[in-house]
Amino acid sequence: MSVNQQTHTGPPYGQPQPGYQGYQQPAYGGQPLPGVPHSQYGVYNGPMPGYQQPVPPQGSVRAPSTSGTSLSSGHLGYSPFGQGDVQNGIPASTAPMQRPPASQPFLPGSAPVPVSQTSMLQQYGPPPASVQQLSNHMAGMTIGSTSTSAPPPAGLGYGIGPSSYPPTTGAPRPPTMPGPPLPVQTAAGPPTSQPNHVSSPPPPPSTLSGPYQGPPMSGLRGPPPPTHPPQPGYQMQQNGSFEQVRGPQTNYGGAYPGTPNYGSQPGPPPPPKRLDPDSIPSPIQVIEDDRSNRGSEPFVTGVRGQVPPLVTTNFLVKDQGNASPRYIRCTSYNIPCTSDMAKQSQVPLAAVIKPLATLPPDETLPYLVDHGESGPVRCNRCKAYMCPFMQFIEGGRRFQCCFCSCVTEVPPHYFQHLDHTGKRVDFYDRPELSLGSYEFLATVDYCKNNKFPSPPAFIFMIDVSYNAVKSGLVRLICEELKSLLDYLPREGNMEESAIRVGFVTYNKVLHFYNVKSSLAQPQMMVVSDVADMFVPLLDGFLVNVNESRTVIISLLDQIPEMFADTRETETVFGPVIQAGLEALKAAECAGKLFIFHTSLPIAEAPGKLKNRDDKKLINTDKEKTLFQPQTSFYNNLAKDCVAQGCCVDLFLFPNQYLDVATLGIVTYQTGGSIYKYAYFQLETDQDRFLNDLRRDVQKEVGFDAVMRVRTSTGIRATDFFGAFFMSNTTDVEMAGLDCDKTITVEFKHDDKLSEDSGALLQCALLYTSCAGQRRLRIHNLSLNCCTQLADLYRNCETDTLINYLAKYAYRGVLNSPVKTVRDALINQCAQILACYRKNCASPSSAGQLILPECMKLLPVYLNCVLKSDVLQPGLEVTTDDRAYIRQLVTSMDVAETNVFFYPRLLPVTKADVDSDSLPAAIRNSEERLSKGDIYLLENGLNIFVWVGVNVQQGLIQNLFGVSSFSQISSTLNTLPVLENPFSKKVRSIIDMLQVQRSRYMKLIIVKQEDKLEMLFKQFLVEDKSLTGGASYVDFLCHMHKEIRQLLS
Repeated sequence: MSVNQQTHTGPPYGQPQPGYQGYQQPAYGGQPLPGVPHSQYGVYNGPMPGYQQPVPPQGSVRAPSTSGTSLSSGHLGYSPFGQGDVQNGIPASTAPMQRPPASQPFLPGSAPVPVSQTSMLQQYGPPPASVQQLSNHMAGMTIGSTSTSAPPPAGLGYGIGPSSYPPTTGAPRPPTMPGPPLPVQTAAGPPTSQPNHVSSPPPPPSTLSGPYQGPPMSGLRGPPPPTHPPQPGYQMQQNGSFEQVRGPQTNYGGAYPGTPNYGSQPGPPPPPKRLDPDSIPSPIQVIEDDRSNRGSEPFVTGVRGQVPPLVTTNFLVKDQGNASPRYIRCTSYNIPCTSDMAKQSQVPLAAVIKPLATLPPDETLPYLVDHGESGPVRCNRCKAYMCPFMQFIEGGRRFQCCFCSCVTEVPPHYFQHLDHTGKRVDFYDRPELSLGSYEFLATVDYCKNNKFPSPPAFIFMIDVSYNAVKSGLVRLICEELKSLLDYLPREGNMEESAIRVGFVTYNKVLHFYNVKSSLAQPQMMVVSDVADMFVPLLDGFLVNVNESRTVIISLLDQIPEMFADTRETETVFGPVIQAGLEALKAAECAGKLFIFHTSLPIAEAPGKLKNRDDKKLINTDKEKTLFQPQTSFYNNLAKDCVAQGCCVDLFLFPNQYLDVATLGIVTYQTGGSIYKYAYFQLETDQDRFLNDLRRDVQKEVGFDAVMRVRTSTGIRATDFFGAFFMSNTTDVEMAGLDCDKTITVEFKHDDKLSEDSGALLQCALLYTSCAGQRRLRIHNLSLNCCTQLADLYRNCETDTLINYLAKYAYRGVLNSPVKTVRDALINQCAQILACYRKNCASPSSAGQLILPECMKLLPVYLNCVLKSDVLQPGLEVTTDDRAYIRQLVTSMDVAETNVFFYPRLLPVTKADVDSDSLPAAIRNSEERLSKGDIYLLENGLNIFVWVGVNVQQGLIQNLFGVSSFSQISSTLNTLPVLENPFSKKVRSIIDMLQVQRSRYMKLIIVKQEDKLEMLFKQFLVEDKSLTGGASYVDFLCHMHKEIRQLLS
């Protein structure tokens, strides 16, 4: 799948599915993110009410399709539909089904089962007698999404009987799915042991009134006699509508295995059958369909409330008044008009905002608008910035604010006449009137102490304790910095970077270096009183690289020699940050500290820590303390850093527990990045570290940043997630904000919204550029508002929803037991799906699991979040790993969380060596792997190369340069450079994947049946995990049970 965006570009995964057969699907998962810390962003002066534009043309709305996968025990369910009501509202009798007409209130997203077979099983005629009986005992679940108006999909029966949930203990589920219960059984009775993630006890059998019958046949008139035999040939399309046979889709099984002779023999019910993984929604199919449907056309942002393509689709964006999905993605692009409706659906309303996202080369960067000394034009009351949604009135002399409705005079220098439509005649000449994203040059009023800022500084702070020197790390850093200093970020047209640099080394004491250009040799000054940190020199500490180059090179040559024989093993950490902060204060500038640190700071000093790691706390109420800092010292220090614009990037090289939860606090709250290289070894980890360091030093960063999100009346920003600090309820403050970081904002209703005006958000980021220029970057987005739940479910974006839910859960573990957090996640998603089932799907048997089309992947992705190391740690996962992942995910964009939770698995032996494209991805399950093939699996942090035991000798020779499987070394961290087409192709695929991710991924070679295979299998997320995480099939059954409990 070529996500050809860089990870940070954002769009890839959460975009709406391209129009399924002509319909645009609602956004894929765009639910709001739950976890945004509340109130952090308050209303930026006024809630953003909905700015509702006219409904987008039919083409841009995704039709709710309903996916009807019916999970029914082992056989396919027959359609519980009445006479003309075939699923999705197509008249039952016509043989070739077509997609429902656009006007149908096609349900919002029902999730079609990816199964190609799903609906085919529907028999369009009255069920033969035997079927009738069978379906009476079917405990079937339909995973169907049905459209509001349409009758429920006929259950594809996949047999998930109520009792097939995994036992609580986490023991493996019996391989077969229990067959339909015999008539005497009350099928609804809870399995005796519940799956390990069941929070509430399943309902007593009585709720199902008697034996659980499959779709109630009696109440619905049977469909008219079939005009054709049951068709294996009709596949349910991804969006639940039918089409003529297209042959099984990739990754979907053929035409429903095992049911062909359904109503023919009245004999005994067939033996129990396991739910077929090919018949449940497939992420790969959804991604491929979106690519083929939406990858070719540019995404034009002129229409309100359009769901963008998925983040995994490579597409071009044309800004025509709304911000690109690379900057903002929402959990839903059509939000409920009332808070009651929002509460009923439980779909979180959130936006994942990446204000400085990198754009692909063929898209235009935001224009910089300079209004001179008067500064940007703003609303008098709520202070919103001029944008395309402001309404000019009285011939252009005043404008009415689209956020708070206040009328403001247009300043004389900004006046322009209106044309006959009420638009200013300079509309297309002004970015702020015609584009969704643009920048303003800020005036001195937007600067600290009312004076323009100095250019920022970078301070490199190197741990020179025994471990750092002995591992070769100190020498490596010094060598790299000699060349890297020529690549500091600079404004587009500048000859050289304006950033000044400084150097500190430390162990138990700190060493500052004077590298003034007039010196022949650098001078070192030692500060041993770490309890009262100060900077011993002002002049000569922060310098211009070109002016002081010879002195700097001399220093970098000398540092490894000076400390070559050190025996000092202890380090300090708090005073190191304090020293950097004091240096920036003295220079009156913002900046970034690059700290290279190896061990737990146990030396006597402020911020000293003790080893408090304790695996015994896992799964207890005290587990949350492992994620909390052990002292408040670093929280206070972070606050001081933010006030100065001092951002901290941390490179950690631990050989044992380091307390990432505490050391990472300053990085996290200043908007910095953490990189961790456990058991660092020069030969295996050098490439990864140097690539990360180069990218970190060179990437675009805004300093001393403040972000506020304003909303139109009716909703307001209440909660925020990400790497930042908040001193009030509305302003997100970041000492530094780079092009990879996102801030997730959750919105709540504070009034009613109207369908006519919709809802608006405006994200305003005030920051200092790397040249010291104060700027405002503005992103505007208009959303639709709805009074029908079906419209909400039709316009969600699952990838964004999962991004929000993961962040919400990862914040939850700071204050609640992990089990509570997991149960709350499962419960919220069950409520989202139950609300859809109850209010949007046509009435159908409780045995059918019906999913909204654009949320049909919610169960599989949610299960991946639940199985992640933060919420369900594997045996080898350290406390530091969990704290590290928790911080990392909190500022990931949608494309990154997508591949992190559901890794990309590519069969490289199937790759076409003559094409530039990636091979088609396959689903993350061991049963998809063939012993004769080689696969790549990437999740944004690692790339695994899995080699099957039966791979041809020629392929092994071409890729690894050895003659047999047994000679392949598992310690390789790069593939050998061999001159043959297969080697070049695999290396080029790896390079393509590396470019798309914000971190350099570690390459790990895994031979089948080798000890590393256990690690690799944790990433096959559709399978049961060793730590007790459910397989996708089992979890789907479990979710179905939770939904039925809620509905009953």
